Amino acid sequence: MGDSFTEGIGDPESSSPGGYRGWADRVAEELSRGCDDLKYANLAIRGRLLQQILDEQLAPALALKPDLISLSAGGNDLIRPGSDPDALAESLDAAVAAMTAAGATVLLFNGPDIRETPVLALVRGRVAIYNENLRTIAARHDAVIADMWSLRQLGDPRMWAGDRLHFSPLGHHTIAIMALEALNVPHTLKPLMPKPLPPQKWQTARAEDLVWAREFLFPWVLRRLRHRSSGDGISAKRPTAGPAFGPGPAADPTDQARAGGPATGFPD
Repeated sequence: MGDSFTEGIGDPESSSPGGYRGWADRVAEELSRGCDDLKYANLAIRGRLLQQILDEQLAPALALKPDLISLSAGGNDLIRPGSDPDALAESLDAAVAAMTAAGATVLLFNGPDIRETPVLALVRGRVAIYNENLRTIAARHDAVIADMWSLRQLGDPRMWAGDRLHFSPLGHHTIAIMALEALNVPHTLKPLMPKPLPPQKWQTARAEDLVWAREFLFPWVLRRLRHRSSGDGISAKRPTAGPAFGPGPAADPTDQARAGGPATGFPD
């Protein structure tokens, strides 16, 4: 359950449903090793706010009678002016209670540390408060925390996709390892070292920043002003549970990492 992060945006893979792979597909593939009857659904849709996720995805998720539910939600709310991390946590608390009452293990993702992130660093305090609330919810309902805040590798710009809004294949791979280890699940994924960035002149970097602002930042701001979402008209890529088959031969995640520049990490 979740938004673009769980949908896998930033990790393109033509052979995967919806055209994206992502950390969740990678985790499901690992869980399916040695478990022929494992079934996996991914209800996440890019751009969704917390309440939208709960309204649209909770009931279908519970209807599947799952053993494991992952939930990453609230990031799109926190970047909006006036958002209240405490109020968001109250809504989330009731949903997690319903999931655990149904017998599911719940994996909750907190937010990454965005202190070095342009623009988003302004809401770092909200993210920190929300993260502490998530820890309280997890302790109350015996849920598991996937600790993005402590995953310092995400500070490397090569962990982010070319749009600087979503994680790159390398980022999704790294997060999948962290999630599996949080669940205490043996896996075959190996940590990957980003390939060195080529030297770049200051003028080239600033020119790339301007191109990025025109192609990604301004459209993102415009959607906010128009109350539109990147997920309008989009449906879940795996709405029903099925085999967590892996994609065909995938490119090296380190080859698909972004070529440099500061990450911004807008989660929409």
